[in-house]
Amino acid sequence: MTAPVFATLGCRLNAYETEAMKELAAAAGVQGAVVVNTCAVTAEAVRKAKQEIRRLARENPGAPVIVTGCAAQTEPETFAQMPEVTRVVGNHEKMQAETWNALRIPDLIGTTEKVQVNDIMSVKETAGHLIDGFGRVRAYVQVQNGCDHRCTFCIIPYGRGNSRSVPAGVVIEQIKRLVDKGFQEVVLTGVDLTSWGADLPGEPRLGDLVMRILRLVPDLPRLRISSIDSIEADENLMQAIATEPRLMPHLHLSLQAGDDMILKRMKRRHLRDDAIRFCEDARKLRPDLVYGADIIAGFPTETEAMFENSLRLVQDCGLTFLHVFPFSPRKGTPAARMPQLQGPVIRDRAARLRAAGEDALACHLAAQQGALHRVLTETPRMGRTEQFTEVTFAEDQPEGVILTARITGQAAPRLTAVPA
Repeated sequence: MTAPVFATLGCRLNAYETEAMKELAAAAGVQGAVVVNTCAVTAEAVRKAKQEIRRLARENPGAPVIVTGCAAQTEPETFAQMPEVTRVVGNHEKMQAETWNALRIPDLIGTTEKVQVNDIMSVKETAGHLIDGFGRVRAYVQVQNGCDHRCTFCIIPYGRGNSRSVPAGVVIEQIKRLVDKGFQEVVLTGVDLTSWGADLPGEPRLGDLVMRILRLVPDLPRLRISSIDSIEADENLMQAIATEPRLMPHLHLSLQAGDDMILKRMKRRHLRDDAIRFCEDARKLRPDLVYGADIIAGFPTETEAMFENSLRLVQDCGLTFLHVFPFSPRKGTPAARMPQLQGPVIRDRAARLRAAGEDALACHLAAQQGALHRVLTETPRMGRTEQFTEVTFAEDQPEGVILTARITGQAAPRLTAVPA
């Protein structure tokens, strides 16, 4: 028998959980299976999941196919009806050792129900399985899962459940182990990261966690936080941005739109001016701060004038890295029942947003010419600056170290550099 084949679709958290599943499967002795960790963020994501399942089933004839992840959680019967699929496993179940013990061959064949998906809303704890390392030089640490908010376009709370947090002590002990193993950078990740702590005693905030990590793990060179909801940024998080050089000057913001009416129809908790004010305030505290952002193009009822407000947000917030999502209706969400825009309009607006993002990135790259940056090398020829900009080298460099490099040029979306 051979080791299981794993495929991951969707977010960085899914990728983290795939690594955890690999460890659980290995410990349980699962062999010869195909495991597909799905995404449910859009209808297109579900379509791609089905496509990937069929492809892997063709490439691995006779192998049991186990489907898990957010799409499996939100619509298990969709996948159970596929002839290629042997078992459908929920998001909570996939992180449990007993699940993988039951997925051994021959135990897997015909001994349990095809669908093993329970009510995710009843889950109160975070996954107990933590992995000590994901990637070679940058480690991702899951500190939170689930979401208590109900944006009208989003199915993810029904795939991940309500928000729950990993206690700070557990997070810090894991980061200490990662530093001892030689990791130079740790990224805090979660579904709704700025909600961390609301379910813990004393209701600490994300900024409290960041400050504790930096204080109690003094040997950690670089700490990075992934996507945040700027309206939930707390005082200690802002203080950390202002005073902690080991907190990296790169924030990815969940903005979604730049028009107040669309934001209200999305059931977001911020308005356009809130986003602009946050970006201005944080950049005053940390002038080298760069922003990424998620923006949806073509949300239902969006007029051209509303879209222009989102387009201008790229400049008004000073965004550098743009993730553009053409809207696609997700069955089971309120936005799917709203008046939809035509496909060509959505695609055109997404293309215009992407073009604005490319222009913004080009300006950022051009401004780095001749600058010195501290670069964490991920491969002998590639690394990333503190602002998360990718840098390439013409000659091999030591891997997994932080070196000072001088920027010599650009080849979008990357910078070129030489060691200083």
